[in-house]
Amino acid sequence: MNIIDPKHFVGSKAWDAILIEQLSNATVRLHWTDEPYRWHVNDGPEVFVVLDGEVDMHVRLKTGDAVHRLLPGQIFHAESGDEHVAHPCGEARVLVIETAGSI
Repeated sequence: MNIIDPKHFVGSKAWDAILIEQLSNATVRLHWTDEPYRWHVNDGPEVFVVLDGEVDMHVRLKTGDAVHRLLPGQIFHAESGDEHVAHPCGEARVLVIETAGSI
């Protein structure tokens, strides 16, 4: 058993992560960041849960780009093929569940 308090996790660089568990072909990771990620498309679905801080999730739609402000407790779900990028507003800690080896 393990209890993890995300507020105490600080990475040595943006998007550092603790692997919490690997479930079949999916990983559950706690990420710390203070910098944007990069535009990307996952090779499977992604569940992105803001635990601490705020994150602007930029998404690319057929009608143009959109930005959604995610607050603690809010969940972003991307299907395979959904182009997106996370921009933290200061420090943020997020729980990400995605296909193992996904970018």
